[in-house]
Amino acid sequence: MYSVTKQIEFCYGHRLLDYDGLCQHPHGHNAVAEIEVRADSLDRLNMVVDFGDIKDLVKSWIDRELDHRMILRHDDPLVKVLQGMGEPVYLLDSNPTAERIARLLFDVCRELGLAASKVTVWETPSSWATYVG
Repeated sequence: MYSVTKQIEFCYGHRLLDYDGLCQHPHGHNAVAEIEVRADSLDRLNMVVDFGDIKDLVKSWIDRELDHRMILRHDDPLVKVLQGMGEPVYLLDSNPTAERIARLLFDVCRELGLAASKVTVWETPSSWATYVG
C-alpha cells in the first residue's frame, strides 16, 4: 500500500455551544489539515496522486470556504450578528470541533473526486483529530 499526504494551512475561528470550558467562547486557530490518499499501485507516473492536484482541489476549497472565517453551528446566535456585519461564516449542523472539521474535509475531498483515505486536522501543534474513511 502506498500513501501520500499533503498539508494545507488555514486560519479559522469557532466556538462550541453547550460546552463548559474555554472553547465556549469565540476564539481562533492556525490549523493544518493533512490529506492522505492511499493506493495499492502507482499510476503511470509512479504516483499515488500528484501533490499539486491535492493542493489545487482541496486548498482552493479551503481558501474559499473556511480560511479566515468563523465556523459555527447553524443555530449559534453569533451567526445572524456576524452575517449582519458582513463577516464570513461557514455553518455546520453540529459543533465545529476539530473532529467535525476533519470529517467535513474528508467528505469534501470525496466530492471533489479525490479518494482521500484519512484527514487529520491539527487545531494546535499538540492537538489534532483524524477521520478515516
